[in-house]
Amino acid sequence: MRLETVAAGNFSHALRVGGRISATQGGEQTIAATADGIVAFSAATEAEGAAIRAGQTIATISSERLRDGDPAQKAKIAYEAAEKEYKRAEKLAAEHIIATRELEEATLRYETARVAYRAQAAQMIRGGVNVASPMGGFLKNRLVRPGEYVTMGTPIATVTQSRRLLLRAEVPQKYHKELAEITSARFKPAYDTDMHHTDRLNGRLVACGQTASDNGGFLPVTFEFDNVGNFVSGAYAEVFLLTRNRPNTISVPLSAVTEQQGIHYVYVADPDEEEAYLQREVEIGQNNGERVEIKKGLSVGEKVVTRGAYQIKLAASSTMIPEGHTH
Repeated sequence: MRLETVAAGNFSHALRVGGRISATQGGEQTIAATADGIVAFSAATEAEGAAIRAGQTIATISSERLRDGDPAQKAKIAYEAAEKEYKRAEKLAAEHIIATRELEEATLRYETARVAYRAQAAQMIRGGVNVASPMGGFLKNRLVRPGEYVTMGTPIATVTQSRRLLLRAEVPQKYHKELAEITSARFKPAYDTDMHHTDRLNGRLVACGQTASDNGGFLPVTFEFDNVGNFVSGAYAEVFLLTRNRPNTISVPLSAVTEQQGIHYVYVADPDEEEAYLQREVEIGQNNGERVEIKKGLSVGEKVVTRGAYQIKLAASSTMIPEGHTH
């Protein structure tokens, strides 16, 4: 149970629209495991957003205790064996002891083993291999946990050359007069349950389009923010475009408001009885994805339930407690 004292303060109205996350100019690359084994990340990759150099080791894959042995060591042995067989076949072919076809087969086996070995040779260490980033940039995220078993080709991390992403919101034309009031945005990607705020991601408003797009006639509003965490480029998002603050406005967290048959209620602490709550009908206004404006029904100084309101509602509906009063 959590309570909040009602106060009049600044409230930022929000336009609820759809949007999409996209990458800024700059490459992004997924780094895959180069062998089977247990992953251990380097100290340089402990923090998302860390700078990465081209060729820098970001992880080590240990195959030392695997039942099938160390794949890198097996590749070396296979290469050395194929090389000996190729040289022998080359000599015998020159003396016309074996057919040209046999030499060609030995050559193919040698080239195949050589490519497989050289792909790992530069990164081989005792008991495993290092995994290096093919390009410089910043660590976007780690895709597996330290100590996890991976197979060759498993994506283990993503490196991006841009630390920034774009959030493009599509605003209906009926809101065109409010575009000049927009200051920041909250957004929730379709794959996520968390609400993110551009201000907390070092974000900034890039542009408010004054020309409607060909696709649906929406007005684009674009933000730029730090590319840290598990943001997926190309993902759709629910966007709340925040406008300039309005002073002297009563608002409460969205979690404080319950709804029944189209009527909105909050639960207010009873000033005359400890741990008792009054159900109060309220008239709500705009919400910004976190808080909702209360136009009528609450007074400054009252204590409203902001966590646990739904549980109080369920308890009240399952007992014979008179309407408007519950424990």
